[in-house]
Amino acid sequence: MARVALLYGTTEGQTGIIAERMAEVLEAAGHDPALFHAGHLPADFTLADYDAVVIGASVHVGSHQRYVTRFVADHVDDLNRLPSAFFSVSLTAAEGSEEAWATARGLLEDFLAETGWEPDATAVVPGALKYSQYGTLKRFVMKRIAKRAGGDTDISRDYEYTDWDEVESFAAEFADALD
Repeated sequence: MARVALLYGTTEGQTGIIAERMAEVLEAAGHDPALFHAGHLPADFTLADYDAVVIGASVHVGSHQRYVTRFVADHVDDLNRLPSAFFSVSLTAAEGSEEAWATARGLLEDFLAETGWEPDATAVVPGALKYSQYGTLKRFVMKRIAKRAGGDTDISRDYEYTDWDEVESFAAEFADALD
């Protein structure tokens, strides 16, 4: 059984929900996951207390949360020593085209190049369009972007594009690699 730190950065909450599902999969596989919002880590948090780490962050305006980027850059030596995985949550990936998928994958690779982290596993995960959580301006902008991409534009509801089977498979493969 491995103690796994599962850290995430989120803006509207979807990355946190994805991290929670991964924690459930890790626990079902016999590991001991500990879930943390990377922007609100306990004062005594240290990677030395864990056997492995999974980190997730979402993309907004072309980059991942700064606090996640800073955490990874500050702890890159420990992250590169431990079994580790990174997942990037992106609405771009939800578009479904090869070009959009390549863009989302490129943002993940840019993050890794910027931080120097070399995780054992990575995944791009389609996120969610949460109109109900946006202010007026962001709702307008997101609707416009969605319309241009041929996406969902009914602002009276939210849309989830996350492929939960893929999320569970990613977490299960990482869990199996820890055995």
